[in-house]
Amino acid sequence: MKKEDKGAIIEQLSATLKEYGNFYLTDIEALNAAKTSSLRRACYKNDIKLIVVKNTLFKKALESVDTDYSPLYEKLVGNTAIMFSSVVNAPARLIKDFTKDIKGGEGKPQLKAAYVQESFYVGAENLDALVNLKSKDELVGDIIGLLQSPAKNLISALSSAGQTIHGVLKTLEERDN
Repeated sequence: MKKEDKGAIIEQLSATLKEYGNFYLTDIEALNAAKTSSLRRACYKNDIKLIVVKNTLFKKALESVDTDYSPLYEKLVGNTAIMFSSVVNAPARLIKDFTKDIKGGEGKPQLKAAYVQESFYVGAENLDALVNLKSKDELVGDIIGLLQSPAKNLISALSSAGQTIHGVLKTLEERDN
């Protein structure tokens, strides 16, 4: 490969790193062509960008960005596929769903490492933690729900108290007649 081609690939990877805040390093070496094609389709459906690139080129792209990605360098060995996503837990869920039907642990994509929400997750044992991470939209929804809860309770109490007072006044009026 020519030096100019390598430079263009590094620039493109650097731009992709800046575009997406989250990425996962995975090992898909043991997948056959049909399973790889199925994985690519699943990534496309879930708005995940899957790229297979040489480790040295990706490392140079990581080094060209302002963030320090050095904890990930040790995982850039062997066959590496990179999953870029705007949703923090989408690739983790995809890997988990894709591998749940495969027995014996062979032929499935393995998580090597991930950079999610400015944190590093190194090792396949972090897959469950990544699946359970909430996206920014989910967190905002939770906060809005928590903020609305006291107001809803107050309105409910006031409306039920008003009905109770009305009932008591009506009973007293009927008794006087």
